Amino acid sequence: MTPREFDESDVRIRPGRRTRPRSKDRPAHADAIKALVTTVDRGRTTCLTDDGTIITAMKARELGPKSVVVGDRVNIVGDVTGTDGTLARIVSLDPRKNSLSRTVDDAARVERTIVANIDQLVIVVAAANPEPRRGLIDRFLVCAFHENIKPILLVTKTDISSIPDFLQEYKALGVEIMTSAIKSDSRDGDLEQLRGLLQGKTSVLVGHSGVGKSTLINALVPHAHRITGDVNDTTGRGRHTSSSAIALPLASDLSSREGWIIDTPGIRAFGLAHLDSNRIIASFQDLSEVTVGCMPNCSHHEIGCRLNEWAAPGGVINPERSARVASLRSLLELKDSNPPAID
Repeated sequence: MTPREFDESDVRIRPGRRTRPRSKDRPAHADAIKALVTTVDRGRTTCLTDDGTIITAMKARELGPKSVVVGDRVNIVGDVTGTDGTLARIVSLDPRKNSLSRTVDDAARVERTIVANIDQLVIVVAAANPEPRRGLIDRFLVCAFHENIKPILLVTKTDISSIPDFLQEYKALGVEIMTSAIKSDSRDGDLEQLRGLLQGKTSVLVGHSGVGKSTLINALVPHAHRITGDVNDTTGRGRHTSSSAIALPLASDLSSREGWIIDTPGIRAFGLAHLDSNRIIASFQDLSEVTVGCMPNCSHHEIGCRLNEWAAPGGVINPERSARVASLRSLLELKDSNPPAID
């Protein structure tokens, strides 16, 4: 049997699939509802709508993995009933009025935003155990002044130690200083003045581990039930009791407008590599005025820097001024030649 000869007509050709060209236009999501982000944890975001409904949502892929933080106002589509087991989707963010960001340290390349849309930054330090550190306070103040956030310095544990003298110096920068002696086993401390400052505002608490942030939260927001910890007697450092930022309403009624307080994990390092030197100096008005008389391109470490004369007028060292200059210079030791990436 003669084998059959094949020609081109015998070749089977798969018909081409007709597909619509992809459009670059994204859906308008006109039916999206607005909500406030209260927690972000392992890819799931808890949001609160204006009518008080709690919704669990995931971020749209195009937003990026770290694009949404506590305090953001977002737009949500999908199942927005808040029923257990349902999952909505965050499709966009409203513009932020400000944010609190940091790098892990001053040599880091990645900037991370912690919270957004803040009215007040409550810097919590302990009068003792652990001792307050000027350097960390100055770093928080730089961010507060840079982002136009009102700073409040809250000193805890005043029942076991007096307020260190150097903390009073911050009053000259317009920083309000408050005290608290509340203990973890008592909720009847005198916090009325602080409550008044927090009313109707979004305030974030920051500070070292062990200074009493969670204890304060439990006193201000009894329904929060935040876990409290102790300070390690060997290292003098506090143990982390908050693992992620969370926004808590001052009132148990979630639709209330009494204000929000945001608890953050204890911070041991707060890098400022994302800010240039001029912005850091400008955060401290009195020191900024001194540096106006410096030579051009002064790094503020030279012998001829005007800060040296300010810290030691007439050749006599002023301890308070010298400490402030030393703190500023430690903040300026950043690698401005290698700007950080945004994460």
